Amino acid sequence: MSELLEQLAVCIERGKVNIKSPFPPDLKGQEGADELTKRAIDESIHPNDILNDGLMIGMQRVGDKFETGKAFIPDMLIAAKAMNAAMVHLKPFFESGEAELKGDFIIGTVAGDLHDIGKNIVKMVLTGGGWNVIDLGSDVKAEKFVETLKEYPNALVGMSALLTTTMMQMEVTTKAIKEVFPKTKVFVGGAPLSQEFSDKIGADGYFPDPNKFVKYLATAV
Repeated sequence: MSELLEQLAVCIERGKVNIKSPFPPDLKGQEGADELTKRAIDESIHPNDILNDGLMIGMQRVGDKFETGKAFIPDMLIAAKAMNAAMVHLKPFFESGEAELKGDFIIGTVAGDLHDIGKNIVKMVLTGGGWNVIDLGSDVKAEKFVETLKEYPNALVGMSALLTTTMMQMEVTTKAIKEVFPKTKVFVGGAPLSQEFSDKIGADGYFPDPNKFVKYLATAV
């Protein structure tokens, strides 16, 4: 990995957004993910290399820390801000086809549930893993998932729920999706869920940890 891409990976891992960002304190006044990504493009580093050897490395590091209890939700959220700042510069290359993403992933919190922190973390980790994430937001009805799949027919789907009262909306949504797109893989996540519940509603998998989920997708899909 080049020194520039290693610096970029550190900025993602530590949540250093740009040179104006005061966080983290030991990197104050230094370039962040914003400037370093632009510099990498200016130095003709291929966008795929910037994503794979810079951004994804940083995301993997913070994800591994989260998985082992050495990083927490605030760490993931600030890493997401740095990741978003970098992706602004890469987005035109993905849209033009010059750089390749791993695929489309539709994500949303199910109808009746307004909680989105967990969903947002999964979105960030998926983006860092090279996926084009279509975020439907929270309180998403089954019909919206199906409508979006018509636009992205090869997409995977992820649903989250934090409340036991909204868990059953996952079954409604999964059935609605499978009726129209029987081959579409649907994954679920959220504090009250389990693999047993995922199996019961006909989903294709349950993952309590976003980092493990992205690793699974890298090998299984």
